[in-house]
Parts: sequence; C-alpha cells; structure tokens
Amino acid sequence: MPEKLRTPLYEEHLRLAARMVPFAGWEMPLLYRGIIPEHLHTREKVSIFDICHMGEFEVSGPSAEADLEKLLTQSVAAIAEGACAYGYLLAEDGGTLDDLICYRFGGGKFWLVVNAATAAADAVWIKSRLSPTTVFSDLSAATAKLDIQGPGAREAVESALGRKLPDLEYFHFCAIEIAGAAGLLSRTGYTGEFGYELYFPADRAAAFWKKLIAPGVILPAGLGARDTLRVEMGFSLYGHELSRKTTPAGAARGRFIDLNKNFTGKEAVLRDLENPAAGKLVGLRLEGRMAARADDLILEDGREAGKVTSGLFSPSLNVAVALGYVRRPAAVIGRKLDIIARGRKLQAEIVKLPFYKEGTARR
Repeated sequence: MPEKLRTPLYEEHLRLAARMVPFAGWEMPLLYRGIIPEHLHTREKVSIFDICHMGEFEVSGPSAEADLEKLLTQSVAAIAEGACAYGYLLAEDGGTLDDLICYRFGGGKFWLVVNAATAAADAVWIKSRLSPTTVFSDLSAATAKLDIQGPGAREAVESALGRKLPDLEYFHFCAIEIAGAAGLLSRTGYTGEFGYELYFPADRAAAFWKKLIAPGVILPAGLGARDTLRVEMGFSLYGHELSRKTTPAGAARGRFIDLNKNFTGKEAVLRDLENPAAGKLVGLRLEGRMAARADDLILEDGREAGKVTSGLFSPSLNVAVALGYVRRPAAVIGRKLDIIARGRKLQAEIVKLPFYKEGTARR
C-alpha cells in the first residue's frame, strides 16, 4: 500500500485532536469537535478548512487561452482578468475527468485548481493536449490552500492579520501578501457562505494557520462538515455526482457549459442534453432524519427512477436530504419518490436546490 500523503498542517491537526481519515490518497481531518458543531459554526460564524491537498496548475503562453478553450466546458474567453469560472474537463467521449476552477491572470497566464484524486491524471491529460507555445507548470506541491468560510470571514481574517482586505466580487481574486509572502486571495468557496480561498507558499502554511486560529474566532472544520455544507447547497462532488462514466449534462443543469464553442466531449454533452431518458441531478428532501446513501435506489410508483449520489442529515434543516440522478420525465419539483435505504423504504420529495437558502456567498 502506498504511504498516504500529508499536508503541511498534519502536525497541527494532531495537536488539535482531529480525527484523521484517508481521502484521495491523503491523510485528512474528518472532524475536530464534531461534524454538526463545525457545520453550524460555519453557517453562523466562520471556520477554516485545510484544502492543501488540492492541485494547482499554471498554464501560460500565447496559445494558452485557445488551448484551454478547447479543453474546458466554460467560456475561457469570457473570464475577465482577475476573475475565475467553474467548469469541467472532459474526455473525448464526454466522460467527466474533473470539475475545476479556471483563474485568469494578465499576460496570458491561467491557473486551474483541480481535485486531489484526479490531479495526476489531469496533468497528463492537459499536457498532452497543449500547443508547443503553451507552458504547463504543476504548482501543487509548493502551494498551500486554506478556505475561510462563514458570514464573519472578512472581519475575522482582518482582525487576525491586523489589516483590511480588498473588496472582491464573487468569483474574483487578487494578489495579496500573506504571512510575509506573496499569495492569492479568492472570493470563492464550497459552503454557500461568504468566504475566501487563500493560496500561499506551502512552507508558510503552519505559521499562517496558527495566526488565523489564535484569536479563537476562526475554528477549524474537517471534511465531514465540508461535505454537509456542500450537499445543503447542491454542489457536486467528483466521484459522487460527477464521474468518468457520465457527462456533466445532468449535473450542470444548463450551467457551466458553453455550447457556442467547440470543446472536447461536446457531442456527448449535446446527446445527453437532448436525451429525455438521460438522468438529471435533483435535490431530494426526505421525511425523517434517516439518511439515504450513495447508490441507494430511487423509485417512482415502484419502478426504478434513478440512484442517490450523496445523502446525509442536514444540520441546518434538521432533516435528511440527498442528491441523486432521476429520469428526466420524473425530475419535477414536488414529485414524490421512494428511496430504498438499508432495506427500508424512505419517502422523499424533489425540491428546488439549494436545500439551504440563507447562504450569502454572493454578498
């Protein structure tokens, strides 16, 4: 068995008595105080997440934009300097290789922030499809990433650093000095709350982490709360809602894919968008607290209508919720369905996403 990778904050997690678990080849904190208190602290105040395991690629040069335009589903040309956009990296047959965020700097430079589990394969795929005048650099090992999320994020970070943060619109970023080193401040996140993603040199990770949590306002949260927060917002997770076996047509729900340009896998995406039998990702609100799990069957009038991709108890709503793909004719808001979970039939209703609607991410 290969040895699990550790982020620069591994010792800090142990010091804070985090429960560590394997994740995408890494040893990561699942929780510190508990998933529910960490979830609620993020919704009500502010939390910090160690996301150093994710990958960061730099793609630059005179042909970088054109190459990325062919590789990614989102419109790269439409991304303004200092802005970023979410989209997908697809195989020739339309299967989803990864979901990622593309950052546009000046001078023909871009960053791609990718998932940890797919980073190595992504790098091989992307490099093999770049023009000779496009330069690819894997910055992952040298880059630390922390997410500070919650309605009190700005005030808490400013207090911890003793400085004002620049005003940023949602999905915009800027250069900033962090812990005495050049870094990047991004108004993005995976929780639905106001917050930031911070990129800076990996050798400064422990010092910066300690500086942020020292006042006791920003509290650490693990993968468990990160998952409950993203499911409440209806955000997809690679390996659950997205996979190599499916196109993103059902998950995108008409977003993040620019059909006015050519990109790898476009024909398959168009096929699935036009196919009424193809699955559509929906939100399912269950009647009780018992949660469904990935791959549980979804039934409509006793007939199979789809499968659950993610299911859990929602701390914000005090009820179980799930994401799943159902046949497009059945994907109607208000439709009553059943889920077979661990031998029991659970009643569910298709509801509009996100489940949790009080997040202020766009503030």
